[in-house]
Amino acid sequence: MTAEKELEQVILTRIVRLNARIQGVVTGLIAGLLLFFATNWLVLKGGYRVGPHLALLGQFFIGYHVSFLGSLIGFAYAFVCGFFVGYAIAWIYNRIADGRQRAG
Repeated sequence: MTAEKELEQVILTRIVRLNARIQGVVTGLIAGLLLFFATNWLVLKGGYRVGPHLALLGQFFIGYHVSFLGSLIGFAYAFVCGFFVGYAIAWIYNRIADGRQRAG
């Protein structure tokens, strides 16, 4: 009965593990699309000063500005940043799950 319980625990731990690459891609796509749509929304809205707060991202994302071309550049930067954040979260989560499996 103990071997069966151990096998069940291993299977549950393996099912709960996250795929870090997929998590990174999904988080990157969400971040990139958010910035892309926010930038283009402000471009279409127009006005005297278009998106002064969003334009501050140009301090971190070289080449980014509130325009259509800037939204494409921003998408790329946000995708990369989102990928690394999503990957790191899944990697940390998997390490914690592995530690719990060894401890238990």
